[in-house]
Amino acid sequence: MAEARAELRKLDPVWDRITREAKEVIADEPLLGGLIGACVLHHKTLEKALSYRIAAKLSSNEMSMVLLREIADEAYADSPDLAEAARADISAILERDPACHRMLQPVLYFKGYQAMQAYRLSHYLWTHGRKDLAYFIQMRCSEVYGIDIHPGARIGKGIMIDHAHSIVIGETAVVGDNVSMLHSVTLGGTGKEDEDRHPKIEDGVLIGAGAKVLGNIRVGHCSRIAAGSVVLKDLPPNVTVAGVPAKIVGEAGCDTPSVEMDQTLEDCLKKQV
Repeated sequence: MAEARAELRKLDPVWDRITREAKEVIADEPLLGGLIGACVLHHKTLEKALSYRIAAKLSSNEMSMVLLREIADEAYADSPDLAEAARADISAILERDPACHRMLQPVLYFKGYQAMQAYRLSHYLWTHGRKDLAYFIQMRCSEVYGIDIHPGARIGKGIMIDHAHSIVIGETAVVGDNVSMLHSVTLGGTGKEDEDRHPKIEDGVLIGAGAKVLGNIRVGHCSRIAAGSVVLKDLPPNVTVAGVPAKIVGEAGCDTPSVEMDQTLEDCLKKQV
């Protein structure tokens, strides 16, 4: 198994493309040579580059960059799933975000991507019994990126968080694969209850800007939640909901809402008339 993974690391089209794009950017804008060299070209793998980027962004007087980088390196070496998810997240952003034209962009500039990889590190630490260190990374992500994801939350692969300001995801939340959400989304509780208290978002869901999904409820796969909605009850698969409180206003409109990123409700409203 270890030999097979080593061979796969040699064949890494995502990293190959990122390094190629990095060289192209330096050719066009030499002033970025120092940044791109430090973040990309000085590293042999995406894992090493992400360790550096996470450590550089989250280090402080309380925790050195060297120490954070060692922690991240150990996590990537121990858990290949972290790197697999990182590649899936990059591919998702490139596919779904019209503002993303290079795989290099999320690594260098997109705080939603960077915060998601930092969350993944904190979740690794959480599940390996290092909860205080996980809390530290959560705190720094909130301070640096304006994103607050509890390290106990379980989040799948292929996640795209667009704009990524004021995202809040609670401790017992579960997010499936290939989910897209915009800024100011909350996956929260409804009060001070303990135990399992946060939403369960199934695969392929699209959550619009400012939407709040509250309580231990389930959002069915490939559904759409319109911007500004407040969801308080379970939702079936393949529907569109809108309003405060949210109500079903139609079908999802396509097989993969999180990929199509169509947030308009025009077709749903026409069917209601």
